Amino acid sequence: MATLVEPPNRIKPKGKHYYTIWQTLFEIDTKYVPIKPIGRGAYGVVCSSINRETNEKVAIKKIGNIFENSIDALRTLRELKLLRHIRHENVIALKDVMMPIHRTSFKDVYLVYELMDTDLHQIIKSSQPLSNDHCKYFLFQLLRGLKYLHSANILHRDLKPGNLLVNANCDLKICDFGLARTNGVDGQFMTEYVVTRWYRAPELLLCCDNYGTSIDVWSVGCIFAEILGRKPIFPGTECLNQLKLIISVLGSQHESHLEFIDNAKARRFIKSLPCTRGRHFSQLYPQADPLAIDLLQKMLLFDPTKRITVLEALQHPYMAGLYDPRCNPPAQVPISLDIDEHWGEPMIREMMWNEMLHYHPEAASTNA
Repeated sequence: MATLVEPPNRIKPKGKHYYTIWQTLFEIDTKYVPIKPIGRGAYGVVCSSINRETNEKVAIKKIGNIFENSIDALRTLRELKLLRHIRHENVIALKDVMMPIHRTSFKDVYLVYELMDTDLHQIIKSSQPLSNDHCKYFLFQLLRGLKYLHSANILHRDLKPGNLLVNANCDLKICDFGLARTNGVDGQFMTEYVVTRWYRAPELLLCCDNYGTSIDVWSVGCIFAEILGRKPIFPGTECLNQLKLIISVLGSQHESHLEFIDNAKARRFIKSLPCTRGRHFSQLYPQADPLAIDLLQKMLLFDPTKRITVLEALQHPYMAGLYDPRCNPPAQVPISLDIDEHWGEPMIREMMWNEMLHYHPEAASTNA
């Protein structure tokens, strides 16, 4: 639970109060009253809270000592910049970013999101039965949110069940945009630090220089398979093992399906794998709707140029009765991130401060 405590040094800044949650000190705006901790990860601690001004329940994420790691600081800045522009039912809403007391020396960042009940990872590993309608509705919402993101020029790049938040009424929202990029930016994002391995597309595993929205489609296919089978489809232990698992299911690939691999060594590796016919998805998921199997096959194609697009997936017969293009307009304008991966702490700090000002314009005159 959250415990109200005295501020450090007994100095209480105006508009702030202090709580400990899971041995973590929270310095938060007085309009928020923490309820209980709901999550912890490499990024920090998340608690549920109530906004006393609106009576609305929210989730507050504290990212502590944010500038200790420049990668984490850039991830947070990326999330701030993207979520300020995104407004969609199937994408988590960032409602507030608390202003720190000191502009040039703050160490912690507090993000305030709409509160959700759980995530898809928790649902998949639970004993709760999932009907075909459940599977279909979760997939539909994921594709719907992704269509909006792709129309805004955004690749999520880290889709996985834990990054899909769900409410008791089965509403689903995509979260965690720390690895997202705008499509078409060259040379800045071919790193191993991208997409949790089990959901990573072959073109990323093979270090291809060019990739696009189809990497997110592959991740959706892996998530869909996990919903159907209640366990990950490709739980690789490392990169090469991940590729071997994929080939063991999809089967050996024809030469024409390897043309997208621009790395000769990577192509040789794929060709060197033992010849296999693979396994049909209907064998892996015998209880699944045949239309679900057909859509899954089209998502999990090894060659990204042959993979189904998000829009085509929404128009697939499995989605019949759910997708209405009139209710799913694209983003108004593409989003540009304008983030340099080589920025130092002073620049990132200043950019974060500017993002916070969008939520607190009254603080624009403060130069603490």
